[in-house]
Amino acid sequence: MVGNLLPGFCMLSSAHVVPTSVRRAPSWICSPSRSFMDLKALLSSLNDFASLSFAESWDNVGLLVEPSPPHTVNTLFLTNDLTEEVMEEALQKKADLILSYHPPIFRPMKYITWKTWKERLVIRALENRVAIYSPHTAYDAAPQGVNSWLAKGLGTCTTRPIHPSKAPNYPTEGTHRLEFSANHSQDLDKVMSAVKGVGGVSVTSFPARCDGEEHTRVSLNCTQKALMQVLAFLSQDRQLYQKTEILSLEKPLLLHTGMGRLCTLDESVSLATMIERIKRHLKLPHLRLALGVGRTLGHRMASNNCSFCFYLRSTGIQVYIAIIHSLQSKLWPCVLVLGAAFYKE
Repeated sequence: MVGNLLPGFCMLSSAHVVPTSVRRAPSWICSPSRSFMDLKALLSSLNDFASLSFAESWDNVGLLVEPSPPHTVNTLFLTNDLTEEVMEEALQKKADLILSYHPPIFRPMKYITWKTWKERLVIRALENRVAIYSPHTAYDAAPQGVNSWLAKGLGTCTTRPIHPSKAPNYPTEGTHRLEFSANHSQDLDKVMSAVKGVGGVSVTSFPARCDGEEHTRVSLNCTQKALMQVLAFLSQDRQLYQKTEILSLEKPLLLHTGMGRLCTLDESVSLATMIERIKRHLKLPHLRLALGVGRTLGHRMASNNCSFCFYLRSTGIQVYIAIIHSLQSKLWPCVLVLGAAFYKE
């Protein structure tokens, strides 16, 4: 469970913070005596904390199982992994919504039968009117999510995402910008009328000077479909077509949001000191450590390039603190610190 709540508490809405009781496996149950929310309203609150747009493209996040509406949530059950044993516990606690950090449904299902345990989870959830929601990498990337929490254990430092998240929407209408210049010998009114007649296009124009001549510069934002229509029109006039520029618009990067963190320490420390900080923060008695070539526990870490992430890339970084499920990388010059994903999550 992640967020800025006190340990042992979870939040059903911005107005209700209720104590939880810890059970076997990494699962918690939240059941306020007089509080309940409509499922859609609760999902909106969860999305306010960490937008699902933060999640990696390969991930399967959000509402995975939904009972027929309307569905009221009185009891929210939190777990790291939704297994059949955890489902049984959730049903005993009369849960209305299970928030599973890892998505129990990842690959498409062709059948919903009693054959496999994941299919049985879906059947039991629907039979008992229990919704299932998974945030996974959306919570990793969120500004106050897992990555940011891990960075707090390194000491005083500044951080930035290794792989920044992008905004869900483009800053302006459309996905492309097209610009062209028209001189006074061309029928500008006809050109403008034709361009504005294309759906999904916003048009602006302004005076410009090109090759010592006065021109009108036309700029328009448009969708992919509208772009092809505008180009088809401009191609009828060779002079216009030859002076056409096309830009592909990008969604803006979000500050403090994204996968991994690159941390710049205010002061250099020894590797041994860094290891102890990480152990204290994760509350782990041991960590798995792989020393790079020529590195020792007494080696001092420079006050830059201390990084941790959930995927590994060769970026010339001195220390990787990796909380991962599998290791597939060639990072021999680095120091690799592994913490179990179970404890991190």
